[in-house]
Amino acid sequence: MENTHLATTEAAVAAIRGIGEEFARTMSVSDDIGADRTSRRTASAPFTVFDPDGSLPHEAFVELAGTPAVSVQLFPEDDAKIIVDGVEFHDVPRDRVPAFLRSVYGGLAFTKGRLFPPGQWLVVPLPGDETYKELITGPGLTPWLASSIR
Repeated sequence: MENTHLATTEAAVAAIRGIGEEFARTMSVSDDIGADRTSRRTASAPFTVFDPDGSLPHEAFVELAGTPAVSVQLFPEDDAKIIVDGVEFHDVPRDRVPAFLRSVYGGLAFTKGRLFPPGQWLVVPLPGDETYKELITGPGLTPWLASSIR
């Protein structure tokens, strides 16, 4: 499924639902449909539902239960923001979301500390030598982040 093009937000939600079932995670989904409802369309006139090209933008927010805590915000612009135990990954291509979640739930994601520059990083490797890495901010590591240190 990672190599397929997720052309719509609905297709991405269906792919996430499949991963949730595969890894025994329950999920909740909330949808915002229309230019007046999606988060990146703040310049739209009030009560304007369609984009200027006539399309109907669709955004979804998905929360997956369990450890680690994961949420995915899917944007109409073919990208997503994924939050894993409080660590935010911005601008993940929508097509890469299933592979990202499989890496997290499949035990491939790990925490890495460095002395210089100092800090802890959450590293999520994907097939094809693609890796997402974000600095862990906040007062400390969650139990899941601490258990995945390499």
